[in-house]
Amino acid sequence: MNSDSDLQIAGDILEVPHLLQTPREHPATVAEFAGLARSLAADRSQWEHLVRYDATTRWYHRLRTGPGYEVWLLSWVPGQGSGLHDHGRSSGVLTVLDGELTERTERGTRRLAAGAQRVFAPGYVHEVVNDALEPAVTLHVYFPGLTEMPMHAHSARCTGAPYAPVDPVGA
Repeated sequence: MNSDSDLQIAGDILEVPHLLQTPREHPATVAEFAGLARSLAADRSQWEHLVRYDATTRWYHRLRTGPGYEVWLLSWVPGQGSGLHDHGRSSGVLTVLDGELTERTERGTRRLAAGAQRVFAPGYVHEVVNDALEPAVTLHVYFPGLTEMPMHAHSARCTGAPYAPVDPVGA
């Protein structure tokens, strides 16, 4: 038994409510942003009535803003994808609310079912696609707020080489 464990020292934190900290009105750490996303995901009344599906393009809606962050709601009908991209200087949390998506990175492919959560830093390159037969809904928290989404070439995924940004001039 490891006597240095906070859980062993304090016991179940939920059993000692006087030790719980009041949640901040606006998150400031990665853990707090992930917690915000989980909290919003759990309360369907905050987002479910807003969801729309568009067969021609991914639908999105800014759900919330705060000091230095934004929360977006997106829907994905079967076959829709993001293209290979990063999020510029923004970090983020992606949470699947409904359905199932596929995330592709240079490290491989991952299925993201409802409840899955991905946390990423600036420069993280990925592609998200709805390869399933049912629509999907996701929640995205970006901090700082998303100001750019550079697209990347797809050929790197096939060759195993590092991803390269797409040159808009076509060099």
